[in-house]
Amino acid sequence: MSRVEEVIAAAHAAGRSVFVGYLPVGFPDLETSIQAAITLAENGVDIIELGPPYSDPVMDGAVIQEATTAALANGFKMKDLFTAVRAITEATDVPVLVMTYWNPVFQYGVDRYADDLLAAGGAGLITPDITPDVAGEWIAASERTGLDRVFLAAPTSSDERLDLVVKSSTGFVYTVSTMGITGERAELDRAARTLVARLREHGATRACVGIGISTAEQIAGVSEYADGAIVGTALVRALRDGGIPALAEVTRTLAVGTSSSRPVHEN
Repeated sequence: MSRVEEVIAAAHAAGRSVFVGYLPVGFPDLETSIQAAITLAENGVDIIELGPPYSDPVMDGAVIQEATTAALANGFKMKDLFTAVRAITEATDVPVLVMTYWNPVFQYGVDRYADDLLAAGGAGLITPDITPDVAGEWIAASERTGLDRVFLAAPTSSDERLDLVVKSSTGFVYTVSTMGITGERAELDRAARTLVARLREHGATRACVGIGISTAEQIAGVSEYADGAIVGTALVRALRDGGIPALAEVTRTLAVGTSSSRPVHEN
């Protein structure tokens, strides 16, 4: 098993789900973003999702776009991503997945990117805008390096697409709770529960739900049927409005939700 898979298995054994926490690299500055990610690990996050800022995001909501725009304005460079991953993984055992759009990986060089991420201690990539059928170069690089490849499944995905995503993903399948961009929502779409059930039918053993999750109660609800919950906007907002102390407090509050309900699916 990969480090991500080991973390999920350990959480199952402890009777809880996993908490995946997202933050952008370089916001509000590089050093603070590194300390913020370490803060997540110290306050209940099981898997860190680190997002390098991108000039043309298609999935990010307003709060995350604001943060990544600020990071780019502050001079973020791709080398800063690997610097951050190395610093975080030296400070904590929590695995770090990079959530990245595909163009920066392609421009950097797929094999070079994979090698540099592995050398920095990263666990793999979440790739929201590339599908397995056109990701052959990345699949080959991930198999060579042992990095996880996390593909997305959406409520509108066909059975054929879900089958491909399940067979191609390692770590977990990123299960999109609703169509649209990231952000907090008062109620999660019931489509998420249905989608996870469909993924199970196609053989998925690890599925984490993201987009719209912002409270411990919502994490607990997701934990009834999925292996984990992914939170981004609520964490980025806490960091923006109250710095590291606020981020730590919000993270601790959210982490309570992972132990409220035992996932119905177990490895």
